[in-house]
Amino acid sequence: MLELTVPAEGRAKEVLTPEALAFIEELHDKFDARRRELLAARAARQAEFDKGALPDFVEETKDIREGDWKVAAIPDDLLDRRVEITGPVDRKMIINALNSGAKVFMADFEDASAPHWENMIEGQVNFIDLWQSDLSFEDPKTGKQYALNKERAVLKIRPRGWHLPEAHVLKGGEPISGSLFDFGMYMFHSGQPSLDGGSGPYFYLPKLESRHEAALWNDVIDYTEERLGLPKGCTKATILIETIPAAFEMDEILYALKAHIVGLNCGRWDYIFSTIKRLGKNADFLTPDRSVMVMGSDFLAAYSKRLIQTCHRRGAHAMGGMAAQIPVKGDEAANLAAFDKVRADKEREASWGHDGTWVAHPAMVSTALEVFDRLMPQPNQHDKSPSDEIAAADLLKMHEGPRTEAGLRENIRVGVQYIEAWLAGRGAVPLYNLMEDAATAEISRVQIWQWLHFSAELDDGRKVDEDLVLTCLDDEMAKLKKDGADRPYLDPAIALFRDMSLADECAEFLTLPAYEWVVANGG
Repeated sequence: MLELTVPAEGRAKEVLTPEALAFIEELHDKFDARRRELLAARAARQAEFDKGALPDFVEETKDIREGDWKVAAIPDDLLDRRVEITGPVDRKMIINALNSGAKVFMADFEDASAPHWENMIEGQVNFIDLWQSDLSFEDPKTGKQYALNKERAVLKIRPRGWHLPEAHVLKGGEPISGSLFDFGMYMFHSGQPSLDGGSGPYFYLPKLESRHEAALWNDVIDYTEERLGLPKGCTKATILIETIPAAFEMDEILYALKAHIVGLNCGRWDYIFSTIKRLGKNADFLTPDRSVMVMGSDFLAAYSKRLIQTCHRRGAHAMGGMAAQIPVKGDEAANLAAFDKVRADKEREASWGHDGTWVAHPAMVSTALEVFDRLMPQPNQHDKSPSDEIAAADLLKMHEGPRTEAGLRENIRVGVQYIEAWLAGRGAVPLYNLMEDAATAEISRVQIWQWLHFSAELDDGRKVDEDLVLTCLDDEMAKLKKDGADRPYLDPAIALFRDMSLADECAEFLTLPAYEWVVANGG
């Protein structure tokens, strides 16, 4: 039987029913060993990358890439996805996002949520209420009332990735999979109600690295539909292509999930993180400042264009990436610049052929909508694709540009402050006029790790070494502490960021040791 490490109290009892836990245990028993094997395969492949191997298209699946096939039909309420908004699963955010005017809201149990137990359970409670038409909220600080509009976005759920555990639910003394817990609980409680509500159980599935990981999700979905008595094929997923190995298996991922998949998405920030992590010991992939790596050129442009080509050939949506800008209060020039950046990014995406895009803040929805309404007046543009011939070398063409002390310091500031908020329970964090999630902190620490690994040269001729990193870290942290505010999570965040940045080997995910800290401290 499954063991809960915390008692089910209050509304958690509605989620953690004996029947629901029995179903989660079934998923664990049937699929967890395979999940662990696939994670081991990632590690084995990383060893090959560390020796100089590069990602490439798979010869044994050439027939899939060259075959004439399409994914299953897309449900009516997912045909038009021109603007999607994302955010955590707290009650106020869900209501605001569903009311934002976006076509789709991706409710995120993963990168935009810190996986504190209360956060994960609250999200499931909120979706039970949503499908029972009982989702409302009163802000305890202001007394403001929040309620759902009649017209609202279509809901998609992002469970945690295959690598993340749920440490509060054990089997045989070991944590179960966070992905199976999130997916299974939503399907058990909200799968049929979502269908009864005129929609369906729709998902975004993150961090996949291969067709084999996609096939595992397909089998989990098939089993769940049959076990819960749901219509075959009613569960629909969009896969985030946010790892560089997955970019070379986009056709294969679509094929593995073709009964359930409706599109792929450019998870741009995690994609940069994955590229540095997977290829970080190869000097050909030494990165410039993060600000230089933009979507309009080099490996990021190639990835975006190939995703469009692949999806449209298969009758699937090709979703664009996140615009992380948020409104800037008190600085009209900076505020206008933020909106201009969103507009330019979305014009690129729509003109290349993306069928929709992401924004992080409700205020940016109308700007993105205006662009897609103007450049894509129809629900999608599956008949449009870039004409570029995208080869493996294009997907591996690193941006050129400077490495600067300012870039190093920005990584430190953003990385530490994000981890601080994450440890405190917040996964979507406004920093320096951008809405950041875990991917940004991951980029920050792996880039510093890579620069240290190669003693990378800055634009002023200095080499990045441990002394320079620690000097900048101490200086930036002294600035953060200058106001004397009580920040109980700052020192643990500093230690975690420092240790991972200075480590001999590049760790897979900072969220894994961070989660251990959270659990050890009662979160």
